[in-house]
Amino acid sequence: MRFLFNQIKKTYGLAEPEERKAVLNNFAFLSALQAITYLLPVLLLPYLFRVLGPDKFGLLAFAQAFSQYFIILTDYGFNISATKEISVRHQEPALINKTFHAVMTIKVFLLALSAAILLATVLWVPRFQADWLVYVLSFGTVAGSALFPHWFFQGIEKMKPIADLNIFGGVLSTVLIFALVHSPEDYLLVPLIQSAVLITTGLWGQYLVLQILKVPFRFPPWADLKKELSAGWHVFISVLAINAYTTTRIFAVGLFTNNTLTGLYSAGEKIAGLFQTFPLMPFSQALFPRLSKIFHKNKTRAFDFMENIQRITVAISLICIPIGFVFAPVIVRVLCGNYFQEAIWTLRIILISVLLVGSNAFRVQFLLIAGRPDLYAKIHILAAGFGLPLLLGMTITYSYLGAAMSTIAIEFGIFLLTIIAIKKVRLK
Repeated sequence: MRFLFNQIKKTYGLAEPEERKAVLNNFAFLSALQAITYLLPVLLLPYLFRVLGPDKFGLLAFAQAFSQYFIILTDYGFNISATKEISVRHQEPALINKTFHAVMTIKVFLLALSAAILLATVLWVPRFQADWLVYVLSFGTVAGSALFPHWFFQGIEKMKPIADLNIFGGVLSTVLIFALVHSPEDYLLVPLIQSAVLITTGLWGQYLVLQILKVPFRFPPWADLKKELSAGWHVFISVLAINAYTTTRIFAVGLFTNNTLTGLYSAGEKIAGLFQTFPLMPFSQALFPRLSKIFHKNKTRAFDFMENIQRITVAISLICIPIGFVFAPVIVRVLCGNYFQEAIWTLRIILISVLLVGSNAFRVQFLLIAGRPDLYAKIHILAAGFGLPLLLGMTITYSYLGAAMSTIAIEFGIFLLTIIAIKKVRLK
């Protein structure tokens, strides 16, 4: 604990007063956002698990995992590449306008492409035909995600609109689900409500951005589109590779087992994700644009800042993860209504990989800040090349336990590769 306080004090001293204020304010807004976008679904988990049962809960989890692939496609890495570009050019409104219009044009095109792929899948793939309406309704979350310009607000370091809209959407979605979903027959209302709310907040976010820019939409020239496609390419490939061994876990369990096991596995993974989300994700998102600016001015200070932040997250993980591991049966009992051994084992195994993620998150993100998206991409492509066959093979052989166990080997490999890459970047 003393080590943690010392690292926080040291990191605080590295930051200038204006940087401290900006990061802490954004961290507060993003923490509220993550509390809503992740805690509310976790709070909904015991209700939906009991009302829908593991079978329907698993079907919805499988549909959400399928939709996540389209979210990756429509995002195309802009959450990082466009955020970075806007953050370093925040005093050049004309360039910000060009970036926004080009990114949104590409997103709309990718959304249309995703819809065409979904339609072909539910029409011609037997696994998806029986429950085609679930996948169609779940696709609304893809549209909402593509429309919501959180990358823009993050780039200009104005996190309050993101938090406000997501809090509104999260609360509304939760209230509607509690009010309308009362039996397994109501399962289609869950993706319908979630999609409708996300599309609404996405359109609202677009309106706010246009109010800030005060520039009507103009179709961008090909040169602008090509520039943004090029900037986001390495990140897109990396995120695609990352999801080849993260999102695919639930997808693989759904393909090779059944809806009930998928529901139990998904419950354990969602609970483990809570330990990964807080406080790492909001702090990472708040720090990214500010650290990009620091690196632009002083590379050495940026490296030192990153290393101290990484030590803090390791210390926090070493405190929180063992607690989750020991009390896993109690946590599952409270959230799922019973001591489901499948969910307990999933939670415990994935918590080990969460510890590895927390020990590496800021280092791997720093490769993007340091202008090395190529190394970032190579790490995750290698991990996907090794991890995806391992994940599929382990799931086929050991069912849901194989999917969970494969994450430890994959994240450990990423940890080692990232340390090597950071040393290479720092020596230059």
